[in-house]
Amino acid sequence: MQSPTTTQPTTSQPGRQRPGWLGPGLLWFAFDLLGPTALLYGLLWQGYSLYLALLASASVSAVTALISYWRGTARQRFAPIMLALALAGFGISLITGSDRFLLARESVLTSVVGAWFLASIWKERPLTYVFTRPLLEQRFGTHGRLWEPIWEREPRFRHIWRASTVMWAVALFIDAILRVVMAYTLPVNTVPISQMGLMIVTMLVMQVVTNVYYVRAGLWAIIWQSEPVSEGASRREQDAQRTSSLARMGR
Repeated sequence: MQSPTTTQPTTSQPGRQRPGWLGPGLLWFAFDLLGPTALLYGLLWQGYSLYLALLASASVSAVTALISYWRGTARQRFAPIMLALALAGFGISLITGSDRFLLARESVLTSVVGAWFLASIWKERPLTYVFTRPLLEQRFGTHGRLWEPIWEREPRFRHIWRASTVMWAVALFIDAILRVVMAYTLPVNTVPISQMGLMIVTMLVMQVVTNVYYVRAGLWAIIWQSEPVSEGASRREQDAQRTSSLARMGR
């Protein structure tokens, strides 16, 4: 008779696994968003000047950007740009001036990102497409449907992504203007938390607006109606894309 202890299979417990969306990247982003603001108000509560608190907050953002850059992979193609923006924010904080001028510094960085979005509509791929594709491609019942073949053959598909990129650029420019208004009209100590709240609201509103636009413009209908690509063809396409990218870099 076999012992029960020798016949029990090893079973996994998926219920204890962390959800796929709750990864280290998301946790690090939450810290990078909340950490500098929490430090700023902590220093103000301890009686430090607003300038020193802003400088410390900007230094934390710069350090976290450096760590993210060093820990990044080759797929994080925009890591150098985000690092440059964080270091630029720290550099602006070093400029002596009025407290309200320093509080308005975030509007400069926001407007730069808005200009980056706007300029990308004339590039090979607009930024909303570049950022969204890794998150949504082959999901929501579209397995086997790759976006690159659709991009190459569907002008309407390209137009939708360029239009949504313009929408994000406009939203970022409006956000930058509102940051300046906040910096020069609200009580000084309430400006940082108000600006962070504005950023969160801007992101949430634009997520809703652009996704409604995608549905009304027929983005998902275009994807669902496209022909699925086999796994072998998918690998061949990826190899072809890498070869094309290397050829462009060698020119």
